[in-house]
Amino acid sequence: MSSSSKKVLAVVPARYGSTRFPGKMVAMLAGKPLVMHAYLRAKSASLVDEVLVATDDARIAEALAPYDIPVVMTRADHPSGSDRIAEVVESVEADVIVNVQGDEVLIDPATIDGVIQPLLDDPSIAMSTARHALTDPKEINDPNIVKVICNARGHAIYFSRSPIPYVRDGVPAGMTGAVHWQHVGLYAYQREFIQQYARMAQTPLEQLECLEQLRVLENGYTIAVADTVYRSVGVDTPEELEAARKLFENA
Repeated sequence: MSSSSKKVLAVVPARYGSTRFPGKMVAMLAGKPLVMHAYLRAKSASLVDEVLVATDDARIAEALAPYDIPVVMTRADHPSGSDRIAEVVESVEADVIVNVQGDEVLIDPATIDGVIQPLLDDPSIAMSTARHALTDPKEINDPNIVKVICNARGHAIYFSRSPIPYVRDGVPAGMTGAVHWQHVGLYAYQREFIQQYARMAQTPLEQLECLEQLRVLENGYTIAVADTVYRSVGVDTPEELEAARKLFENA
């Protein structure tokens, strides 16, 4: 529970019709529907006051009904989870909103808090996210792993599928800390900004990289980036669900 005077709402957007794994949100994992794990982890974050699941499909609401989890029904035509959250915010009171992906079954509550804190500290920051250090050259060069670079204040300069920064002459002697950082897809927004964001047109860099967070930077807004050691464990395929089941069995 947040001690701030600002109300923090976590929203877990959950679509039934996943392209690679339809119905994954209600697939059973450790005796619970998959999306429920993300809900419970968001509920454990100390700065979160309320958690809702947002969906466009009654099958998800029905799967969560026995657990007394609050579900908000939204339109089915939203192009992204951010747009779905913007609809929820129209009818729910909150100052800061966190977007917790429904398939992030092991999301770290401390990382959620780390993403929320910059928005409580500075209302001029529109949005925040997280990153963790990357050292594996294969991951650094993998276009499916999104990289982020930040300025000295911990604000995002750019996100890319390319290995940024490009290290031309090797890492200078005496430079400490990570050089490459992976973007963790966890977002928090000021209430006013998420509503503005949903009305913004797609931008050129967003379309080229297929990264919607670039729309924020291209429009001149600030994204704070929190450091974390948490590595994402998303479930996008039946094979990844099996891998997650093994993680839960061994926990």
